[in-house]
Amino acid sequence: MIGVLALQGDYSKHLEILEKLKISSCEIRYPHQLNEINGLIIPGGESTTMTDLIERNDLYNNIITFSNKNPILGTCAGLIMMSRSVNDTRVKSLNILDIEVDRNA
Repeated sequence: MIGVLALQGDYSKHLEILEKLKISSCEIRYPHQLNEINGLIIPGGESTTMTDLIERNDLYNNIITFSNKNPILGTCAGLIMMSRSVNDTRVKSLNILDIEVDRNA
């Protein structure tokens, strides 16, 4: 089962594509839901808003722990969130992918 982080952004498009591919998927909004999946997609959206929602929903450390044993795909803002560092102090990156990101506007 693949989970799609469904806090903000284009998560519905990711779920739609997974459904077309006949891949079992679900929306992820809460930490306990990470126990039900084998992989996670962090979709695009707005990375400063995503930072706020990930922290507000107590997902920050849970996603980091999940990444130690499971694959994660990040698209657009999702990739920004996964990075080691971001050039914007409003974004608290997860530091689960060894890249540096220059965030545009």
